[in-house]
Amino acid sequence: MIVKMNKYVWLVYHKEYAAFLERLRALGVVHVKRSRPTQDHPVIQGLKTEDRRIKTQLDYLNGLLDAEDAKLKADKKSRREAVPGNDAIKPVEAEKILFSRAECEILLGRIEDMREKSNKIQSSLLSREKERDAIAVWGDFSYSNLVHLRSAGYNVEFYTCPLSHYDESWEADYNAVVINTVLSVVYFITITPSGLELSINADKAKMPLKDYRRLCDEIEQEGKNKEEIDTRLLEIAQKNYHSLKNMRTEVENELTWHDALVQTVHGADDKWMLLEGWVPDDKTAEMEKSLRDSGYFYLKMDIAEDDAIPIALRNNKFTRLFEPITRLYSLPNYKEFDPTPLFAPFFMLFFGLCLGDGGYGLLLILAAVILKPKVGESIKSIMTLVLYFGITTLVVGTLTGTFFGFSIMEVEALSSIRNYFITTDNLMIISLVIGFFHVIYAKFIAALKIKIQRGFKYSLSAFAWIFVILAFACIFVLPMADIRLSGPVEYILYGIIILCGAIVLFYNTPGKNIFFNFGSGLWAAYNTVSGLVGDVLSYIRLYAIGLTSALLGGVFNSMAIDMTASMNPFVRWLPMLLILLVGHALNIGLSLISSLVHPLRLTYVEYYKNSEFEGGGLDYKPFKKI
Repeated sequence: MIVKMNKYVWLVYHKEYAAFLERLRALGVVHVKRSRPTQDHPVIQGLKTEDRRIKTQLDYLNGLLDAEDAKLKADKKSRREAVPGNDAIKPVEAEKILFSRAECEILLGRIEDMREKSNKIQSSLLSREKERDAIAVWGDFSYSNLVHLRSAGYNVEFYTCPLSHYDESWEADYNAVVINTVLSVVYFITITPSGLELSINADKAKMPLKDYRRLCDEIEQEGKNKEEIDTRLLEIAQKNYHSLKNMRTEVENELTWHDALVQTVHGADDKWMLLEGWVPDDKTAEMEKSLRDSGYFYLKMDIAEDDAIPIALRNNKFTRLFEPITRLYSLPNYKEFDPTPLFAPFFMLFFGLCLGDGGYGLLLILAAVILKPKVGESIKSIMTLVLYFGITTLVVGTLTGTFFGFSIMEVEALSSIRNYFITTDNLMIISLVIGFFHVIYAKFIAALKIKIQRGFKYSLSAFAWIFVILAFACIFVLPMADIRLSGPVEYILYGIIILCGAIVLFYNTPGKNIFFNFGSGLWAAYNTVSGLVGDVLSYIRLYAIGLTSALLGGVFNSMAIDMTASMNPFVRWLPMLLILLVGHALNIGLSLISSLVHPLRLTYVEYYKNSEFEGGGLDYKPFKKI
């Protein structure tokens, strides 16, 4: 649900304004109204630049700590295997040594300089290694010998040619010397007196400018230089990470402080400061008492039609897991419903239908249960969501009779309950039925929203459309399922269609004349009918994706059996296992992507469109000290 917000204005004497902002920041419940742009404010833009600069280096240092931690864990594991009970090595943690702001500024400059040097060395290393690999085929020669030969009046030329084109007469005519042969290509040199013209049918190679050993020594030295810089950077990460993190916190707090100052309205020759903001309804009493006890003036204001009201969501533990999905698209605006609890159960069902394999659902459950205690707090909610997705997939996959690609309906021991499984044909019909009711459910939400926002008479047409669609479905669709309606019931349904159809055509816009309503009603009828068919058919993807997942799993099972049928039974299990592991891992990866993308599509397109979701909500960000 969307938390109710109250609009306030505070009027404070200029000498008390700093203390007032500190009190407001300590409360941490006020979302300051943003009515003035800050893109041209030099202080704020400078702080934003500094914040990005610190964040860049913090991310880099954090990466160093993670890499070192992974390395030590690998060493620990190898030592434990070599010497059981050896747990001497512990993960790397940054020491909590806090520097002053000025010291952090100097430290930040040092890190940037060292990273720049490290990057330059890395670039140079790549260039030198490329050069080394190019001359490696010429062997370990001394470049000074080439210089001495040239001083003595001899030219040394480097050539390459296919082995079949090499002419041994070149050895007598031009003192050709074969240096190397790689992949049927001959690398050779000629040593001839200066001025002698050579007639050799071969490609002339570029003469190396350095000898191989010297180049290797330079690469080794630069590698040591880079390693030394990287070691110093790791030491900084271990000792000063928390200092930089603390510095970033200070910058962020300064940023919010100056932003509040920019949004402040000055009056009476800067004697009075006026600030507007929003406070959640359940926090207003606390805020009012704190400011009243301190003698500050505040006034609760009426909310205007064009106010950009910040959005805070409050949901139960289950629904809160789906809030990232809501935020991925857009927060609702203040005048509509929070879509999170409305689509959450459907999203789980869609995921289970798309993945559609009980064995894969079981793997998700095990992964969530095993990993949840080991991950950080920010990831635990994702693991819980994976757990729920796994449970739904396990239930749906079991009902459709698919477990790791095998059809459990064909198991002889389950023959007595075979008729209770959902067949492929029935699954397609079920997908369309789910789509129909999901669309009708969305239209009901849209009608309810219109009723609350504008009044009952404006929502009559929206509710009438729901009854028209349901009545038509009962009359024309139920007989296809061998459900016969009695005469009186059918007449009642036709009466509902006529009555609600009249509302749709002649009372769709209260206050307008009948001709305008009739025209807009016909246009709405065309859009609704064509849109309804397309939207419901979109849900067939639930059947198609789930069927694809099951079929691919079965294909890999068949491959594992058929491709190893002629092998020795004692060694057959290994290739079978490899085919099953690789095949099902690939299928799970592809199916997981589809099982997330397509429910998102059905939510953001079909549901949001039919529920007339507007979005565009402003996230509630209280003014508080980090």
